[in-house]
Amino acid sequence: MCMTLTSASWAPASTAASSAPEPPSTDASDGLCAIHQPNLFPRLSTLAKLFSADLWIVLDDVQFARRDYQHRARLAALDDPPRQQWLTLPTHLPHGRPTLISQARLVDTRRSRRTVQLLVRQYYGRSPHWGAVSEVLDALDESDRVADLARTSTIALLRVLGWSGKVRDSSEIPTRQGRSERLADLVAAAGSTHYLCGTGGLRYLDAGPFDVHGIPVLPFHTPVGNPLWRWARRSSSLWALSKIGTDALADQLAAQREAHHPGTRA
Repeated sequence: MCMTLTSASWAPASTAASSAPEPPSTDASDGLCAIHQPNLFPRLSTLAKLFSADLWIVLDDVQFARRDYQHRARLAALDDPPRQQWLTLPTHLPHGRPTLISQARLVDTRRSRRTVQLLVRQYYGRSPHWGAVSEVLDALDESDRVADLARTSTIALLRVLGWSGKVRDSSEIPTRQGRSERLADLVAAAGSTHYLCGTGGLRYLDAGPFDVHGIPVLPFHTPVGNPLWRWARRSSSLWALSKIGTDALADQLAAQREAHHPGTRA
């Protein structure tokens, strides 16, 4: 199932299948694909990568990692960004360490929601752009699934910034088991023509499976020297939204999209 930002649908978790990938679709608007785990109020670097893509495949059926960003976000102080605090939501893993992201559950949904509301307001309530942040908070899902909360927080941020792409869950798409093979199969099954890969993924990615599908891998890099992007890989994008507002941040992300998207590059 593919969805637009105005939809809300949560697919059940499933393990990756060993069968061949689905035949690709022919929707040219999904040409540039990004694959990323659902992150709670994602970092600016992550948000920028997703904004640059036409399709976000939510990697929801891999192992949950407590040291990752599915259930936590680093909030930077509005006027002092080096001062940061973790917003961490207590999470229950029903199957222990092998628990998939889509299977992780909030320990206390109501308390977690209240923690998010209070702490985000504490950090960004003084911002002249609080209305946009509040809109993101209002969109949060009330499910007890960590993946739902993380996913909706990302979609809400993309929505207020004007992204018109699509979202699809990896758990819906049968793929091979190898790490790079699986990613390549996901992109091909979605009918995308290019894969946008962040610097972290580039460290381990094998381009061979993408070459078999005829899919170029495009590296994604954030700007260097711009103060706004100094904290892009550490702090939640809520800080950037609160600091410069919807229009200015949308312009920044649009510039990154233009720099990375194969349809706009010279």
